[in-house]
Amino acid sequence: MASQGEFYQRDRRRHPPALAPDYKTSTSRSPRYSLISLQNSASELTGPVFGHNDIDPIDSDLLHNYAKAGESAIGQRMLLHGRVLDENARPIPNTLVEIWQANAGGRYRHKKDTYLAPIDPNFGGCGRTLTDDEGRYVFHTIKPGPYPWRNWVNDWRPAHIHVSVFGAGFAQRLITQCYFEGDPLIPICPIVQTIPDPQAIEQLTAAMDLNASAPLDMLAYKFDIVLRGRRSTVFANRLEGN
Repeated sequence: MASQGEFYQRDRRRHPPALAPDYKTSTSRSPRYSLISLQNSASELTGPVFGHNDIDPIDSDLLHNYAKAGESAIGQRMLLHGRVLDENARPIPNTLVEIWQANAGGRYRHKKDTYLAPIDPNFGGCGRTLTDDEGRYVFHTIKPGPYPWRNWVNDWRPAHIHVSVFGAGFAQRLITQCYFEGDPLIPICPIVQTIPDPQAIEQLTAAMDLNASAPLDMLAYKFDIVLRGRRSTVFANRLEGN
């Protein structure tokens, strides 16, 4: 077993380059100069933090946390669950996990989303929870739909859920995307294809988990998040390392 203080070099070959011409907006978002490492202050590293009193149990239930009383979000009901782990597979407890997503038609509840799919009046598209002592998290939601985007003439984003994980303070935040096993759009998505390592793409793909599914109710998908090390999850906002 690895020792408590063992350090793992991050394998940068698994992570996408900042500039990827087939992902058109990366040309304006990618840095033109060398990155500068900024030292975080003690207040940034230690707070503010979320506690159990800040989270309502319904926050993790996207089926109902925006719906009118007695109603529910429209779409394929699903359970998304997994664990937040460090590089030695140790659980990370009491960690704030947030998600946001499009509705079943592939449309976000956002004023700048003009996709012609309808808005679901009972679906807000976001939720949050804290991991338990074993690093586990659970969300009840609907499976998001794919949607077109203005990259090339006919590019579509695979169904995905955005996932945000906070550390000890808000300055320690990692963001990634969760895709779903068997989606034919994954191998042709220009964003996904910026990732050079097929195993890293597989790690971003939630596997169907029938053991956790609720019969006659919802399917389940399992998505574990590894925060550090050679095989860490690919995070969109920390390409330089975490």
